[in-house]
Amino acid sequence: MTQILETILPIFLVIGLGFGLCRTKMLAAGVRDSMNQLVFYVAIPAMIFVQVSHADFAGSFSTGIVLAACLPIFAAFVAGLVIALVVRLPNGTRGSFIQTGFHGNLGYLGLAVAYYFLGDSGLAIAGIIAAFIMLFQNLLAVATLGFFGAYSGSRLTPGYFARKVLLNPVIIGAVAGIAFSLSNATMPTLVSRTLYIVADMALPLALLVIGASLNFSLLLKSTGPILLAGALKLFLMPAAGWLLHSQLGLAQPLLAPLVILLAAPTATVTYVMSREMNGDPAFAAAAISLLTLLSALTYVFWLSILS
Repeated sequence: MTQILETILPIFLVIGLGFGLCRTKMLAAGVRDSMNQLVFYVAIPAMIFVQVSHADFAGSFSTGIVLAACLPIFAAFVAGLVIALVVRLPNGTRGSFIQTGFHGNLGYLGLAVAYYFLGDSGLAIAGIIAAFIMLFQNLLAVATLGFFGAYSGSRLTPGYFARKVLLNPVIIGAVAGIAFSLSNATMPTLVSRTLYIVADMALPLALLVIGASLNFSLLLKSTGPILLAGALKLFLMPAAGWLLHSQLGLAQPLLAPLVILLAAPTATVTYVMSREMNGDPAFAAAAISLLTLLSALTYVFWLSILS
């Protein structure tokens, strides 16, 4: 339990620091947005590239791990769709609700927990698994918001999907790292050290950005649906991943990174996507805030089982 608390508490204390800095105006909205762009477009892709490029991708990859990573996402998507229809959420809210139930915060939080709990080797495996999760959840998120939003079907062209999914900088970093790992090439020291310096910025800045982005003012009218989405995201997905890991007979070192990534709370990018694709950005912002805090408790639960 000590190791678990030493993993989780520092992460959420830094998130709390970001929240406090924002509320005291030491971290202005404009600075926060610039930090978010720096993390999303530069630091996180560099970190993922560094970790994945040094991992044994050929030895870690299997069809089973792709299934164990992606099928829980699809299960949460289907369950969210059924719930949204049964409770008759408004159309825009429906798309955002479904997305918050499966779209995880891997780059900013899942990988941080994997690193501080499992170290460099666990982070390398998590980076490989994250590449497949990111591809699938982004594809599903674009389809969900596109279908339930107000845009016409002509918006959902193959080119639109390509821009939203394949041009995601985090995915590009993961794919580039996989390619470098498979090439068995040697990275020049100058390039390697530069990437490590940039990568070291990723997790601290990401956690500060999460804290600065928390917003609890819209929770009261959406608490019920958010908790339903949280049950899918924080419990159904990691439990399904654990079950699939067992049923598919996957290697034991894959279990902890898989569960940690699937247990990540709703991604901060769901707010941006909801706003851009005519979903319900207010619902997304409230869900991100509440589920991020709840994940402190659910991560203690999952890491206790994994220990």
